[in-house]
Amino acid sequence: MALKCGIVGLPNVGKSTLFNCLSNAKAQSANFPFCTIEPNVGVITVPDERLTKLEELVNPEKVQPTTIEIVDIAGLVKGASKGEGLGNKFLANIRETDAIIHVLRCFDNDNIVHVDGSVDPIRDKETIDYELILKDLEAIDKKIQKYDKISRTGDKEARKISDVLIKYKAHLESGQSVRSLEVEEKEKEHISDLMLLTAKPIMYVCNVDDSAVQSGNKHVDRVREVVAKENASIIIIAASTEADIAELESFEERQMFLEDLGLKEPGVNRVIQTSYDLLDLSTYFTAGVKEVRAWTIRKGMKAPQAAGVIHSDFEKGFIRAEVIKYSDFTELGSEIACKENGKMNVEGKEYVVEDGDIMHFRFNN
Repeated sequence: MALKCGIVGLPNVGKSTLFNCLSNAKAQSANFPFCTIEPNVGVITVPDERLTKLEELVNPEKVQPTTIEIVDIAGLVKGASKGEGLGNKFLANIRETDAIIHVLRCFDNDNIVHVDGSVDPIRDKETIDYELILKDLEAIDKKIQKYDKISRTGDKEARKISDVLIKYKAHLESGQSVRSLEVEEKEKEHISDLMLLTAKPIMYVCNVDDSAVQSGNKHVDRVREVVAKENASIIIIAASTEADIAELESFEERQMFLEDLGLKEPGVNRVIQTSYDLLDLSTYFTAGVKEVRAWTIRKGMKAPQAAGVIHSDFEKGFIRAEVIKYSDFTELGSEIACKENGKMNVEGKEYVVEDGDIMHFRFNN
């Protein structure tokens, strides 16, 4: 499933550094605005300890983790919605993503210039929010004009749609994102075609220095306070330190580095895992001697559609799914043991696949 998270933020907040850590790609990272002009795309492996455990038990010829795409989008500036900087192109890049990772500078360092001359993550957040809101208002206004014309002919449905759009417009004009507006599912359908920027799920990454990586600092506290009502995730990382960790060659070296900082895992792991959750994704596994593999699906997907992620023929000819729960597989140690102990269930077309299910599909060719 080609799903993307886009990394956004003002220039010089650590976006490209974070991207490099995530993807091991080497996006140019320099101390000036517009360093990133074309978006860099990285295919990111999603860390999953369950895959490691299955590998130990099955001993397959190869292991294939699941992935998502991360896009490093150039730094936005004031006036982006009107085309300032390279605004229109940047906003188009954001529109193509499924979720947003918003990097906020939460560290003080006189050697790294800030585009606005001082460190203030709330001001930075509001700058980006403002540009995204303006672009969404532009899209909403166009649709309101269209449905206003239709409603003047006496079309009652068009009037209803126009009323819903006006509700969204008022919310945006109050400076709030679409994602924070509580509406009925049916009303959301009226804006789905607009791919609104502020409707996308979001994660705020507070980029701090080493001293604040465990519990944050005054800047992070302000971010927490401001985004409390936004239904958004917040993660604290030290991007420059993550870059140092990524340069270490062995797992042991990386673990020692993390222990010195009082951390259990790299911050980028949490960014990836949270991105996966933001996209409303789930994982199921196939486990055999040839390959142990993680497969990405949307949460709530039924067995035939999950089979279709492997190959469209699996969905078309779906007969049944043989399902073992991850906890049963790891407790009993093998597929055979699960069968013998009645822990393999046979499921039909209406089965909703659960995160961690180990699946085997039967289908007609």
